[in-house]
Amino acid sequence: MTAVPDGPEDRLRRFATIWSRAVFPVTTTAATRPEFEAELLPLARRLSEVLRARAFDAEEAKALGAALVDAHCTDPEALSRTLDCVDAYLVLYCGQDGDQEALRARSARMQHAMAAGFAAALRARTLAEQEAIAQAALRAQGVVAEALHASEARFRAVFEGAAIGIGIAGLDGTVLQVNQALTRMFGLTDQALRGRNVMEWTHPDDAPQTWRLYEELVRGEREHYHLEKAFYRPDGTVLWTNLTVSLLRDADGSPQYQLALMEDTTERRLLNLRLRYEATHDALTGLPNRSFFFERLEKALNAGEGRRFGLCYLDLDGFKTVNDSLGHAAGDRLLVEVADRLQSCATAPGEMVARLGGDEFVALTTGPDTGHEVDELAGRIMNALLAPISIDGRELTVRGSIGVVEGPAGERSAAEVLRSADITMYRAKSAGGNRYELADPEADARVITRHGLTTALPAALERGEFFIEYQPLVHLGDGGVRGAEALVRWLHPQHGVLGPDRFIPLAEHTGLIVPLGRWVLEQSVRQARAWRERYGDGDGGAADPLRINVNLSPCQLTHPGLVQDTVEILERTGVAPDALCLEVTESALIGADDGLLKPLRQLAEMGVDIALDDFGTGYSNLANLRRLPVSVLKLDRSFTQSMQRFPADPVDLKIVEGIVSLAHSLDLTVTVEGVETGAQADQLRVLGCDTAQGWYYARPGPPEHLHDLALADATG
Repeated sequence: MTAVPDGPEDRLRRFATIWSRAVFPVTTTAATRPEFEAELLPLARRLSEVLRARAFDAEEAKALGAALVDAHCTDPEALSRTLDCVDAYLVLYCGQDGDQEALRARSARMQHAMAAGFAAALRARTLAEQEAIAQAALRAQGVVAEALHASEARFRAVFEGAAIGIGIAGLDGTVLQVNQALTRMFGLTDQALRGRNVMEWTHPDDAPQTWRLYEELVRGEREHYHLEKAFYRPDGTVLWTNLTVSLLRDADGSPQYQLALMEDTTERRLLNLRLRYEATHDALTGLPNRSFFFERLEKALNAGEGRRFGLCYLDLDGFKTVNDSLGHAAGDRLLVEVADRLQSCATAPGEMVARLGGDEFVALTTGPDTGHEVDELAGRIMNALLAPISIDGRELTVRGSIGVVEGPAGERSAAEVLRSADITMYRAKSAGGNRYELADPEADARVITRHGLTTALPAALERGEFFIEYQPLVHLGDGGVRGAEALVRWLHPQHGVLGPDRFIPLAEHTGLIVPLGRWVLEQSVRQARAWRERYGDGDGGAADPLRINVNLSPCQLTHPGLVQDTVEILERTGVAPDALCLEVTESALIGADDGLLKPLRQLAEMGVDIALDDFGTGYSNLANLRRLPVSVLKLDRSFTQSMQRFPADPVDLKIVEGIVSLAHSLDLTVTVEGVETGAQADQLRVLGCDTAQGWYYARPGPPEHLHDLALADATG
C-alpha cells in the first residue's frame, strides 16, 4: 500500500496529482499536464474544505462541478473520472483524523452535488454554443458578398471546433454536413453519416410528438424544437441526446436547411439512473426501499374505481436475538437471505416486495380481485420462511408475523393503510407469532384509541381532567358506613367519562401511574380528613371513624418513594395513618419476596391498614396469608355472583365460610365486593363477613353522596 504523505498540504497536492492524471487525457485544454494540475489544485483545496466543513455546503459542491466545465473538462468521461477520484481518494488524502464513516457519507453527497453542478454548467455552455452557432449560421447567409468568405470561415471554425454534435440536412432529410463531435458520438465516419436520411433514426423510446414537430419544421410552420431523443449506434448501444433542431431560411425567408445540435447525455443519464436506483433501493438487500414502496402504494391507492390492493406487512420474530448473539454481520446476511426468499414470492404482475427498514418487509399486490391473491401471497411468504437459514455454520429458524390489509383503492391514504397493517402485524405477534392476521377495523380503532389515550395521559393530569368517585364500605352487622373506596375517573374531552379499566393499564405501561397514584392518594386522604372533621373520630355520630381505601398498582408497589410519599401526604394533611387503607391485589403479591413486602410492612407498622384485594382470583394460597402484612381480606365479586342464584351453591357457601373463618383466626377483617341484592347481604352476614360494598348500598359517586349515607347512619 502506498504511504500517504504526512503534511495536509502534501496530501492535498498528492490528491490533485492523482486527479489531474485521471482527467487530463479526456480534456480539450491546450495546457500541459503540470499546468492542468496547477489549475486543479485550488479546486482540490475547495473540495477538502467542503469535506471537512461543520455543515455540508451543497451549493459550493455544485460550484466545484461547474468549475470542471470552466477548466475545459466538458467530456462526460471527465466527470465520471472525477467522481471516481473523489470517491476513492478524497477522504484518504483530505479527511485527516475525522470520523471516516461520516466523511464517506459527506463524500457521497458531494459527488451527487458535483454531478448536478457539472450538468447544469455544461448545459448552460451548450446552450450558449448553440446560440452562437445559430447566430453564426444566420450571419453567414445574410452577409454581403464581400464578407462571404470570412463569414464562412468563422462558421467553419465554430462548426468544427464545437464540443457538441452539429449536422446540417436538407428539407428532404438528407444529411449534408456533420462535424467531428457528431461522428464521435455516433461512432461513424463523416462519409457514413453524410447522405443518410434523418427519418431512418427512429427509436422505440421516441416521444410521441418527435416526428410531428419535425414535419412542422420542414414545412416552415415552426422555427425550432427541442427534446430528448435516443439513437442507435452501429454496435447496438444507445446514444441519448438533448436535440435542438432549427430551420435555416434563405435571404428571401424561404426554408432551405435544417440545423441539428446534439448534446451527448448518455453518461449523465446513466449517472442519474444510478443515483435514482440508489435513492429508491435498499443498499443491503437490493429491494425497493420505503420511499419507492410508498410511491407504488400511492399509485395503487389512486388507481381508480374497481381496482383493489392487498398488502402484507412482515416483521421477523426474535431478530434482535440474532443480532445480539451472532453479531450484526450475521444479522445482515440473514436479512439478505430473507429478502431473496421474499422476492421469489412476488413474481406475478402487480406484485412487489420492499424493505421498510430493520427486519420489516412489505409485499404489495394490485388488481381487480386481490382478496384471494393477498391471502395466497401471505401463505407463500410463510412457506418461504419455513426452511432454516445457514449462517456461520448455524442453522437458524426464521419466524415472522404478518399483518394483512386488503381493500378497494381510493378509500384510505398510504399512511392509514400502513398503520392498519402495522397494528395487525403486532396483533399476530401478540397471538404467538409465526402467523398472519387479517386487518380488523374495530381492532384498529381500539388500538388507535388506546394510543390516543396513552399520549393524552400526561397532559390530562396537568389539566386536572381526573376526578375521584367514592363507593361506601358498609358494616354488615349494623349497616353503618365505615368508609369508602376511592375510584379514579377520567373526564376525557372527546370520549367523556372513562373508567379505570380504560386508562390504568396505560398509565402502568407508561409509568404515569406513579404521579397519578400520588395525586389520587393525596386527594383521597384530604377527603378522609373532611369526613372526619364533619362526622368526628368515633366519639359521636358514626360508631367508627370514616376511613378511605386507595388502590395501589403493582408499579406503585415497587416504586422506591411509596413509603415517603405516603408519610408526607398524611403529615401534610394532618390525617392519622389509621384513616387510610391501601388495597393491593392478590396477583401483585403472589410469590412476593421480602424486598417487595418491606414497604408494606413499614406502612402497616405506622398504622396504615393493608387490604389484600380481589382475593380468590389468584392462587388463593391461604397459607401465604401468615407472612403478608395485611389486615383486611377483600373477597372478589365472583364469590357474591354465585349467591345471586337461589338457592346458592352450598359448595360456594362452604368455601366462603371457610375463608372467613380462617381470616378471622388470623385477625383479618373480611370485606366483600359486588353486593347487589339484600339477599346477598343477608347471606354474607350469616357467613360472618364484616363489611361489604356494591350497588345494593350505593354506586360510586361524589363525596356528597357518602355524606348523605353517613348522616343517615349517624341519625339512625
